[in-house]
Amino acid sequence: MWDAYKKGFKAYLQLEKSLSVNSVEAYLRDVEKFTQFLQASCTMVTPEQVSLQQLQAFIAAIVQLGIAPTSQARVISGLRAFYKYCLIEQVCSTDPTILLEAPKLKRALPDVLSFDEIEQIIAQIDLSKPEGGRNKAILETMYSCGLRVSELINLKISCLHLEVGFVRVVGKGDKERLVPIGSSAIKYITIYKKDIRSHIAIKPGNADILFLNRRGSKLSRVMIFLLLKDLVKAAGIKKNISPHTFRHSFATHLVEGGADLRAVQEMLGHESITTTEIYTHLDREYLRETLHKYHPGFK
Repeated sequence: MWDAYKKGFKAYLQLEKSLSVNSVEAYLRDVEKFTQFLQASCTMVTPEQVSLQQLQAFIAAIVQLGIAPTSQARVISGLRAFYKYCLIEQVCSTDPTILLEAPKLKRALPDVLSFDEIEQIIAQIDLSKPEGGRNKAILETMYSCGLRVSELINLKISCLHLEVGFVRVVGKGDKERLVPIGSSAIKYITIYKKDIRSHIAIKPGNADILFLNRRGSKLSRVMIFLLLKDLVKAAGIKKNISPHTFRHSFATHLVEGGADLRAVQEMLGHESITTTEIYTHLDREYLRETLHKYHPGFK
């Protein structure tokens, strides 16, 4: 019964919202979960007939399954997006998700690396191996530009404007932005391109991709995670570190140094300034820790 609505919703997300494949699939899974609940409870109705009570019963059911508050909020977000589409397409005249309450989420402050810790991690790379030169260029670029891991593995040579110190990054929803790149990252990208990448037999379709594996193909997200995990372990750092930690650290160091929040938003490619504002919380946390550590009257 809902298949035609789901198909239309998918097209809306792809064409109108320009969402990535992963985001589209996530939204469709949220709607699919709800329709499965309606079937299981023998209350299958059209989107127009869905009541707030049915939505609340569905949320109560996924809470009982032990689904985390962040995942509950994600599902509710998916249902809200679906009903927004339904209103636009006049499938429904009212939106039953308006009064649906999402769980209160505590905004966890992620681990942040100090500049010294980032240098310690990068220092663990074995530069005697060809992949070492590539890995050094990768980590220098991640920290210098604050890239998402997906942006890093898809970075194209044609998007490098190293002579003027910028790279063109394709972010979420295929939105492009220009990001400054530091001299250290420029140096190691140049070395990698000249001395390492030029000796790789590149597979068709990967000629413009900057970072390649030994077989001449684009790197995977998992490979970047595993690379960083090994380097963090070798550096003896006990924090919970992922490629995204480099992005968090990039932004936090900028804010701590007094950078304008709008400029940081632009460099990170955040659609909303509220997403960037987490770094002001991180900054306040850093200030509080500094006071505890150094102020005699703040013990």
